[in-house]
Amino acid sequence: MSRIVFIGLGNMGLPMAANLVRAGHVVTGLDLSGDALARLVEAGGRAGTSLAEAVADAEVVVSMLPEGRHVEAVYAGEEGVFAHAPHGCLFIDSSTIHVESARKVAGMAAARGFDMADAPVSGGVGGAAAATLTFMVGGSDTAFGRAEPILAAMGKTIVHAGASGAGQAAKICNNMILGISMVAVCEGFALAEKLGLDAQKLFDIASTSSGQCWSLTTYCPVPGPVPTSPANRGYTPGFAAAMMLKDLKLSQDVASAAGQATPLGAEAAQLYRLFVDQGNAGRDFSALFEFLRGGKSA
Repeated sequence: MSRIVFIGLGNMGLPMAANLVRAGHVVTGLDLSGDALARLVEAGGRAGTSLAEAVADAEVVVSMLPEGRHVEAVYAGEEGVFAHAPHGCLFIDSSTIHVESARKVAGMAAARGFDMADAPVSGGVGGAAAATLTFMVGGSDTAFGRAEPILAAMGKTIVHAGASGAGQAAKICNNMILGISMVAVCEGFALAEKLGLDAQKLFDIASTSSGQCWSLTTYCPVPGPVPTSPANRGYTPGFAAAMMLKDLKLSQDVASAAGQATPLGAEAAQLYRLFVDQGNAGRDFSALFEFLRGGKSA
């Protein structure tokens, strides 16, 4: 059992924190939302009143924050985690941020004698609730070894991707592949509809042949073939289109910095930008199907 502070109780963070409670850890949550804190308390956790007080005797700090600037502020700010955490505290950041931001914060942690791992996730809200997330972890062998049992309470697959920042690199590459493949699946089903081909028939064929991919078989963007996909609940996320756009923008930022051409990644980013700008930021990213077929967009 560990004393864990969980910073960021959003759609992903709250169920992740609740799973840590179920695993027997003492979990104190920090969030700007009083409702989120109340829900953690209902799950058996504690509501923190201030960052300084919460982390003062923490053994582990886990964060799930929107952007790199938030991660830097929470950890390295004048009244941040670094300023108040006790010696030996482990830091795990599960946010999806720029590779260089992750490396910067990890370097600052190391300079202060702390172990830190970047551990972004794949699996969406459903995976967070079911504790079946995949964690892509960057950091030293020591940091990974300490983080792994904590992550095991929240996920099913935990992979040490390499040194600091490698977890973010893996997440960004993975989600660029996901974004591109979802576009292809949506286009395929939209074309099938125009050609008079039944969506179930296309699914039965493509899911067992060369068109098979996760975006099709697990997350089919058309209502019907995969009952558990967001398409069957009005495209409630899931994984919001705004988050997919964020990850695709990150992929293009790092691709540019690395001098690597990613033409399909760039096109997918532009397409999701159009989709989000038409009022779809909060819908599941697979709702792109409706956008491409010319149906409702919000």
